[in-house]
Amino acid sequence: MLFFFFTFFFFFFFIFLFPRSHLYHMKPGNDTRLSEFLLLGISEKTELQPIIFGLFLSMYLITVFGNLLIILAITSNFHLHTPMYFFLSNLSFVDICFTSTTIPKMLWNIQTQSKVITYEGCITQIYFLILFAVLDIFLLTVMAYDRFVAICHPLHYMVIMNPWFYRLLVLMSWILSVLNSSLHSLMMLRLSFCTHLDIPHFFCELNQMIQLACSDTFLNNMVMYFAAVLVAGGPFAGIMYSYSKIVSCIRRISSAQGKYKAFYTCASHLSVVSLFYCTMLGVYLSSAATHSAHSSATASVMYSVVTPLLNPFIYSLRNKDMKRALKTLFVKGTV
Repeated sequence: MLFFFFTFFFFFFFIFLFPRSHLYHMKPGNDTRLSEFLLLGISEKTELQPIIFGLFLSMYLITVFGNLLIILAITSNFHLHTPMYFFLSNLSFVDICFTSTTIPKMLWNIQTQSKVITYEGCITQIYFLILFAVLDIFLLTVMAYDRFVAICHPLHYMVIMNPWFYRLLVLMSWILSVLNSSLHSLMMLRLSFCTHLDIPHFFCELNQMIQLACSDTFLNNMVMYFAAVLVAGGPFAGIMYSYSKIVSCIRRISSAQGKYKAFYTCASHLSVVSLFYCTMLGVYLSSAATHSAHSSATASVMYSVVTPLLNPFIYSLRNKDMKRALKTLFVKGTV
């Protein structure tokens, strides 16, 4: 948590003190300052705005409340102080931050009937969106490794996944995520923007922002695609490798009950991984097929809103330990 607050202050230090010559677009005999963008949202129809507001407010409150329950249940139950649930509590915290980066601003714009977001606000959204999205990916990867060790090396699990090591994994995930999001944000600061500042999205998305720039974006695109391959492709390959080993280990178990128990321990994580990667893949495939920015904005709701919303339900409904911890938490609250 302390590292998160350090990241927050570090970002605002460099974003507000970094030279902002990109805010000025020079024209012959004219100097125009550009400091605002317009978020067009999911739909521009006025009659749909109350419905969208109510829907997203409900999803946001459920997401925050559900993930907070997961964190409280894990921290209050001594039996859940294990590496797997330590990773899960971090994942729930990241999901709360992930949704809080976009939805409150969207709700505020609908309520005030304004589409404006400042340049600093846009860069802030990009920084924290990339930070928490990449953290999600890294945490899912270390959780897959944790399940691999638990199933394939059960006798050495406590030796391998000792407190020093699993905390180091989370710390390294934070550091790599901060470096990645800082790189993209610094690359954004070098771009100049022209007069067309409409963003057909409900948040400032990196690719959309690069497309709006009127300066050379070749380097930004190269960094974006190269980082995407490393940050998304590398961890995905690690998850697939872990699960290939897990499947091999499960096949060697003689009893059917043992196989079911081994598979059951990683079923929740496998569901979350499938949901997260399938929705992200669906966003990029839909945007590539339709070439519509509004279709991409609608599809991105799946991984940016729906996935964090469903994570608490997946882990609480498919996990007996979490069910018991939540019941205990509710009983204590009632007393």
